[in-house]
Amino acid sequence: MAANGKLEKMLILAFESSEEAEGGGPAEAKEKVEAFINPESYTLDYKVKTADGQAPGTSGAELKFQYIMPEELSFEFLFDNTGIIDGIPKPDGVFDDVDRFRQVLTKYQGPTHEPYHLKLIWGNLIFKGRATELSLTHKLFNPDGQPIRSVAKVKFKGSIEEKKRANKEDRGSADLTHVRKVKAGESLPLLCHRIYGDPKHYLSVAKVNNLGNFRNIKPGTDLVFPPIEKAGNLT
Repeated sequence: MAANGKLEKMLILAFESSEEAEGGGPAEAKEKVEAFINPESYTLDYKVKTADGQAPGTSGAELKFQYIMPEELSFEFLFDNTGIIDGIPKPDGVFDDVDRFRQVLTKYQGPTHEPYHLKLIWGNLIFKGRATELSLTHKLFNPDGQPIRSVAKVKFKGSIEEKKRANKEDRGSADLTHVRKVKAGESLPLLCHRIYGDPKHYLSVAKVNNLGNFRNIKPGTDLVFPPIEKAGNLT
């Protein structure tokens, strides 16, 4: 729940490239989908790729690290026009909304010859990647045979823009102080994700900028983002 009492809805933003998705927000997205009903839960999976290794003359095998696999996100999205949520039944089915959701997540885009790169934003969750699985289950129907309740089970695999990946893997790269002017639709976790590659520093940045209400920052506000080591030390 947002500080002003308005329920924050999960937002899925679609971009034509990973570079656009890395720094883009709602204003820059090619398409966007807002949850009608927020998921009850979501699951984040983190995996490390290993291989068995055994030195000559030994009886046991040692797991050898190979690489860290992209994180995976999964959840269920509910589409419902029965009125059970808001008490207002709608005569139309949910097929059009479900089909648009499918197209944003999985449709082949002619100009780029691939589906969209996606960014999911909900509270402190900022996840960037691609949809890898989408399963649609239609449960209730109106007299015309149109679905009025559908469940979308979705899996995403995380990705990172290549230039940013190189910078993150360069242990000698310097962190600098940044000053950013807040734009409409931007949140502090989203800005931290853009600058640090991780939204978890938002409380530290709020403290540096003496923000009493970091959930409702006025557009045009200048914020200071300190080097990541300093931001981390403030938590």
